[in-house]
Amino acid sequence: MDTHVKMVGPVVRGLDANLAEAVITAIETDNPDAEVLVDDQGGYIRIATPNVCRMTRASLEDALGRTFRLHQLEPQLAGFAGRMKLTDDEVVWFLERQD
Repeated sequence: MDTHVKMVGPVVRGLDANLAEAVITAIETDNPDAEVLVDDQGGYIRIATPNVCRMTRASLEDALGRTFRLHQLEPQLAGFAGRMKLTDDEVVWFLERQD
């Protein structure tokens, strides 16, 4: 991978393993052409893709096997890389500008 590529995405608290795994699965589903990096540090899991990371509510619900409102994810986020845009249907992490 190009070392100049900026990685963006969520840092999920590792307390709820089912939710963390579902977030990883949903991000892999919603970013099919991107390399998804997962760094599991035990207490938190950093998930990142190059430049833009998208996760839809539909993919997350499919992975969880139940309904889930995306705003419920915010307390589970230890942080994130990039900027975050949250709607009812998707969350996108992105860079403000390309360098």
